[in-house]
Amino acid sequence: MGKNGYFRLIHGEKETGIRLIPPGEGGRPLELNDVIDYMSMKDYACDLPTLRRAVEASAAEETTLVLEQNKRFPERECYKLTVSPDKMRATARFYAASEGAEDMTADEIARDLESQGIVFGVRRDAIEAFVESREYCEDFLLAEGEAPVQGRDAYIEYRFNTDKKAKPTLKEDGSVDFFHLNILNHCAKGELLAVLHPEVEGTDGHDIFGGRVRPADVKKETFRYGQNIELSEDGTTLTSLVDGHVELVEGQVFVSDMLTVENVDNSTGNIEYEGSVQVNGNVFTNFSVKAHGDIIVKGVVEGAVLEADGNIIIARGMNGMGKGSLCAGGNIVSKFLENATAQADGYVAAESILHSRVMAGGEVNVDGKRGFITGGKVSAAGGINVKTLGSEMGADTVVEVGADPKVKNRIAQLQKLIEEDTKTLNTIQPVLTATTQKLSQGVRLSTDQLKQVYALNQTAQKKSAAIKANQAELEELGAQTGSAAEAQIRVRGTVYPGTKICIDDVSVTVQKNAHFCRFVKERGDVKTAPL
Repeated sequence: MGKNGYFRLIHGEKETGIRLIPPGEGGRPLELNDVIDYMSMKDYACDLPTLRRAVEASAAEETTLVLEQNKRFPERECYKLTVSPDKMRATARFYAASEGAEDMTADEIARDLESQGIVFGVRRDAIEAFVESREYCEDFLLAEGEAPVQGRDAYIEYRFNTDKKAKPTLKEDGSVDFFHLNILNHCAKGELLAVLHPEVEGTDGHDIFGGRVRPADVKKETFRYGQNIELSEDGTTLTSLVDGHVELVEGQVFVSDMLTVENVDNSTGNIEYEGSVQVNGNVFTNFSVKAHGDIIVKGVVEGAVLEADGNIIIARGMNGMGKGSLCAGGNIVSKFLENATAQADGYVAAESILHSRVMAGGEVNVDGKRGFITGGKVSAAGGINVKTLGSEMGADTVVEVGADPKVKNRIAQLQKLIEEDTKTLNTIQPVLTATTQKLSQGVRLSTDQLKQVYALNQTAQKKSAAIKANQAELEELGAQTGSAAEAQIRVRGTVYPGTKICIDDVSVTVQKNAHFCRFVKERGDVKTAPL
C-alpha cells in the first residue's frame, strides 16, 4: 500500500511556502482539513479558495503554494494529539517537518506523551511503526487504557413456571384438557424450587492517565419466600418441605399444601384453608370454599361460593342457580358457567357461558364445539374470543372489553361517593357562610350553636378532603382506561341480533347476523372487521 498524500513547509530567502505531495499508488489523497489544522497550529494564514484548489490539484501532481512573503524558522516534525472523552484512547496525527528540519525520535514521542500525563497503556509498537513508516495525515493509536471487566448481577433461577398468563392445553375440538392445564405448578416434598446465582464483582480498569476506571455496580439478590419452604445453609437454593403447589407472587415464592376432600357438603361444612383445596367430587348449593392457594374441583359446582387467591378450576362446570359465585386472584377455568357470577384478575376460559355475569382482568376465551356466550354480561380488559355470541331467541347478551371491570366498578363507586359528598357539602356550606356573616356583625351565638357550627365545619373539612382524594384516584384510574385500541371481540362463528357490543366508552347493538368477524374501536365508534 502506498503512502498517503501529505505536505511540508518550504522556506526560501524571502518567502515561506507549502509543498503538497500526491499519494503513492493505493494511498489516500491529501485532505484540506489536515492542512488547515496544521496551519492553525503554526499560525499561518492563507486564502482558503486558493488552498482548496491547490489541495485538489495535489491529488495528481506535486503542487507548491506561497504562504507568506517573509522567511520563518523551519518547523520540526510534530503531531496533533486527540484524547477520547473517556480518557481511554490517545490518537496522534503526524505532520512532516519543514524541508531540512529534524524528525522526532521514538524516545522523544514517548517522553512527550509522558509530559502530558499519559502514563498507562502507551503503545511503543505504534510509535516505532510511525518512526519506521513516517506515514503522515494518518491516525496512530499511541495509548490505550484498560477497560474494566464488568461484573454480573445476581439473579434467581426459578425451577417452576412463573407465567401467570399461561393458557390451558386445548384438545383438537377446542375444549379444555383438564389433565394438562399448564397453570398449576405441582411440587413434591424435597423438590428444588429456585436457585440463587450470586453476583460477580467486576475488576477495575485504568485510563491512559493512570486513573482507576470502576466497573458498573452489580445488583445483589435475596430470596423472598413463605412457609413450607427450606433455605439451604449457603442461602442459594429453596426446597419444598411439602407436597403441594408453588407460585411466585410479587417476587415471593409460596408453597401451599393441599387439602383434599371428596365433596363439600354437610359432611365437611364450609371450608377455609391457608393452602390449596382439591375437591374430588362436587361442591353443593349454599356451601363455600375459600383458599389462599388454588381451588380444584373435579366434579361440578352448584349454587356455591368459591374464593381463591390463586386459580379456580372446575372440571365439569358450574350451575350457580342465580346465587353461586367465583372469585379468583389468578385465572378461572371451567367446563361451563351457567347462572353464575365469576370474577378473575387473570383470564377466564370455558366451553360455554350462559346467563352469567363474568369479569376478567385478562381475556375471556370461550372455545370448544359449542363455544357460546348467551345472556348475561361478560366483561374483559384484554379481549373476548368466542364461537357463538347471543342467541336466535334474542336473549339479552352484553359483551364488554377495553377496561378492567374492577377498575370500571371502582370508577362508578368513586363517582357516586363524590356526588354524595358534594351534595352534603352544598347543604352545609350556606349555613357556615351565614354563621360567618353573623359573627362578623357582632352577633353572639350560644354554646349549643357554637358546638353545632364546629361540628358542621369539621364535617365540611372531611367531605372536602374526601372529594379531593377521590377525584385524584378517579383521574389516575381514568388514565388507566384511556385507550382501548387493542381490545377486540373475536367471533369465530355467528353473532346474533340484539347482542350489545361495548368497547371502552362506546357501544353498538348488533342489528343483523354476522359471521366470522371481530369488533374493534375505530375513530370513536365500534366497527365490524373480518377475522
